[in-house]
Amino acid sequence: MEQNKEKKKGKTVGIIVGAITFAITFYAVQQFFKSDVASELKTVASDFNTQGPMQLDQSLRLDSMGSIGKTNFIYYYTLLEIEKSEVNLDTVNKYVRPSLIENIKTSPELKIYRDNKITMDYKYYDKNGAFAMEIAITPELYKSE
Repeated sequence: MEQNKEKKKGKTVGIIVGAITFAITFYAVQQFFKSDVASELKTVASDFNTQGPMQLDQSLRLDSMGSIGKTNFIYYYTLLEIEKSEVNLDTVNKYVRPSLIENIKTSPELKIYRDNKITMDYKYYDKNGAFAMEIAITPELYKSE
């Protein structure tokens, strides 16, 4: 039973990190940041949202994107095989958050986010539509030292 939980944790961490990396790189970089950052963020979100949800794998779906002004870009996901009660925030904070931060710090494709000091918010809902968790990666977390 404990081995099953560990396997599920590892799978969840991998799925979340992989999906976030994919979504950031694919959608944000394709048309980002001319002169009006807020407008560009809104356009990227709107363009994705007209296409509808994107199944990333059997366990995760990127439902939509949004933005708040020129400071926040928001990804809305559904964890298709997990209920809210199964989300382990300790695991998320120990493995997922540091992996996301490291990826944002080092990925050349994400330089545009770093340069424009965008906070990336990831909101997850469980298979029943209940809010499960949020991960916010702020410029203070990913700025180079």
